[in-house]
Amino acid sequence: VQLQASGGGLVQAGGCLRLSCATSGRTFSMYGMGWFRQAPDKEREFVGYISWSSGRTDYADSVKGRFTISRDNAKNTAYLQMNSLKPEDTAVYYCAARSTISGSYYATGTYDLWGQGTLVTVSS
Repeated sequence: VQLQASGGGLVQAGGCLRLSCATSGRTFSMYGMGWFRQAPDKEREFVGYISWSSGRTDYADSVKGRFTISRDNAKNTAYLQMNSLKPEDTAVYYCAARSTISGSYYATGTYDLWGQGTLVTVSS
């Protein structure tokens, strides 16, 4: 099973982008999907999470009100809609999937699969 993240690019401040994360390969029992990001010389940080069954979402305070996570169960794909982008949103964005409820979804170690990352650059 693989996660394929896409949709990154260069955008001006105030602009928007939509990232996608698709699963491929054998069937994966998806419990939830998280989005994380890592800026140069910084640790990977939590961006948001979606429960695969309920669609319930949670976001980091830094993106709340600007970013929205959704999913298409039939396509096994999650989306991260990013609006009102700021230069400080510049980072490599990763999607990650977990198959159980075990552990906090804020923690990177609780995920089973990771996408390869897609670069988002926001110019001022």
